[in-house]
Amino acid sequence: MAGSLAAGFAAAMGLAFLPVGTVDVDFATAMVLIGFAFGWALLAVLSTRFTDQPQRWAVVPAVFMALSGALVLVAPDAVVDVLGWVWPPALLVLVVWVWTRARRDLRSRTRAWLLNPVLIILVILALGGGYETIRQSTGPAVAMRGELVDVGPYRLHLECTGSGDPTVILEPGGGGSAASMGLIAPAVARDSRVCVYDRAGRGWSDPAASPPDGAQIATDLHNLLDRAHVPGPYVMAGHSFGGLYVRTYAAKYPEEVAGLILVDSTGAKGTPVSPQKASSYSVLKHLSSLVATTSRLGVGHVIAGTGFSELPPMYRDDARTTAATGKEMSGFLDEFGVANRSEAEAGELRSFDAKPLIVLTAELENAEGWMEAQDETVKLSANSLHRVESGATHASFVENPDHAAAVTKAIHDVVVSVQSGEPLKGP
Repeated sequence: MAGSLAAGFAAAMGLAFLPVGTVDVDFATAMVLIGFAFGWALLAVLSTRFTDQPQRWAVVPAVFMALSGALVLVAPDAVVDVLGWVWPPALLVLVVWVWTRARRDLRSRTRAWLLNPVLIILVILALGGGYETIRQSTGPAVAMRGELVDVGPYRLHLECTGSGDPTVILEPGGGGSAASMGLIAPAVARDSRVCVYDRAGRGWSDPAASPPDGAQIATDLHNLLDRAHVPGPYVMAGHSFGGLYVRTYAAKYPEEVAGLILVDSTGAKGTPVSPQKASSYSVLKHLSSLVATTSRLGVGHVIAGTGFSELPPMYRDDARTTAATGKEMSGFLDEFGVANRSEAEAGELRSFDAKPLIVLTAELENAEGWMEAQDETVKLSANSLHRVESGATHASFVENPDHAAAVTKAIHDVVVSVQSGEPLKGP
């Protein structure tokens, strides 16, 4: 019993890391199910061949898990959606049946010590899967604003509103989608054209095949703006990790960036950018997809349901809906997994000349050395300001209306400086 269950768990973890072309939540879910099927099948075979207590009933959960995994892997999305309704109650029935059969056929303490805990876990999985299915069907209907633009290997979501030059590009922070900028984008659109987008694997955008670092994100954004016919030069505003990405963009495409606003930006590193290691990217992608399988148990909805409360309703519903998906959870982990590389790439912007730059920093909850790094960032341009927002935290710049207004003002001031050619005016 112990060996079979352990082998099933090991198979589930091992199969999820198979080197295949497409790694996503469906692949990881299917491999976990097939791995567990192997464990149940092993129990049936070994107990029949080597013990006087054959557990032939274990063939049933083996077939159930294997068939479920195969459907998730190869069936159309519509079939998988139906499976979401069928699988939870079917699993509960299976658990009751297995418990009944095991009481009759397994006369050993392993039934109480090993099998019953496994059955309890399966009940929890069934309830979680049922919750996720019901939550998806009863949640608010959310329509995508903007458009999906083909940038080559995938499509990215872009939404542009307002009018006026230069166009403002908003880069959400780590873990953020376009909807997370819902307090800022509408305010900027009152007197400027503003575009906000979802990075690969976030929001409405397609996932990337491997975790995209800052250089890839900058390239994606460049292609997106070009193919969507959004002319530059741009004023770019990035929050948190988004600050790294707009700095990298300015380093790669300096003629396309007229001004920058770095909103409590993650600090860049002056270290050389190490060569890409495809094997490391592959392991990270497999791991993030494996963790993201928990989205099928409602974990994403539980986490997302507690956030974005200060956003306007349509942005709040959008952010919560997209953040609850396995794709979003995987993309979130991918982004942080290559953070060191992104920080080094952002450090390649060593001078912004005399273009307008505002560094906006939270007053509260800063890590040691954070303020010093922000002070150093201001030195990138001869035309720069450093504003420390009273009472703000790192997250409140996109979550609190008052602190989001400070971001909008900083964007406005940089836009005016670009339009007039005059230096920024303090404070």
